[in-house]
Amino acid sequence: MKILHHPQATDIELSSVLYALSDPTRLGIVAEAARSGEQPCSHFHARVVKSTMSHHIRTLREAGVIRVRVQGTQHFITLRSEDLEERFPGLLQPLLQAAAQTSAGSSE
Repeated sequence: MKILHHPQATDIELSSVLYALSDPTRLGIVAEAARSGEQPCSHFHARVVKSTMSHHIRTLREAGVIRVRVQGTQHFITLRSEDLEERFPGLLQPLLQAAAQTSAGSSE
C-alpha cells in the first residue's frame, strides 16, 4: 500500500494553500468537504475525469488543505480546518463563503 504524504500543520505554507484553492474545482471540493465532513472520494461530483480528480485531490493533500484516509479500497477526504485555522487564522471561512456565493450564483 502506498503511503500518502500529509504535511505537518507547522509545515503548511500559505503559498501552497492559496495555489491549491485557486482552482474552482479544488475550491468546490473543499467547500463540499466543509459542508459534509469526511466523505469518500466518490461523494465529490466534480465534472472532471477520474484521473483529473485524483490530481486535484493530490494537490489539496500535498498543500495540507485536506487529509486522505485509506480504508480498504476507499479514500476518505477530510478538510483540515483546525490545522488551517491554527496556522492561518481567519483564512478559510472567507474563502468558503466566497465559494458558496459563487456556486449559488451559478445555479440560478
